[in-house]
Amino acid sequence: MRISDLIAQYIIELMGDDDSDESSATIKRNELAETIGCVPSQINYVITSRFTPEQGYIVESRRGGGGYIKITRISMDKHTAVMHLMETIGDSIDAGAAQALIKELLNRRMIDMPTAKLLSAAAAERPYQSLPTEHRDKLRADILKNMLLIIA
Repeated sequence: MRISDLIAQYIIELMGDDDSDESSATIKRNELAETIGCVPSQINYVITSRFTPEQGYIVESRRGGGGYIKITRISMDKHTAVMHLMETIGDSIDAGAAQALIKELLNRRMIDMPTAKLLSAAAAERPYQSLPTEHRDKLRADILKNMLLIIA
């Protein structure tokens, strides 16, 4: 297992049960790095890449001697979650961010596997290859938001 997977798993375990309502974990970056046996920058990488709003998390940090990082799993009903995701998508979204968003919907059981596959197909890079690069992410966002409205 990669070190980033271990860090993410450790943080999720600190939060508690995946099926519970809103939960959080408060960590000290240096202490967590020492516990896991990595450098603090790896903790930063995992937090910025795996605990994003698109993935259903809010990250707060406080710097200084008593500093900490608080990661909160957002709990919301399907309709509210979809509206939040639409705001998160904004005017454009790249294929990687779209796939992470879809994976989070699936992980939270807000969509089933067939729906996830349809959303993934619509958000993949391949359907947009014939478009100029500057238009791809905007069209992907428009299509994804329209599909999310239908499933909400």
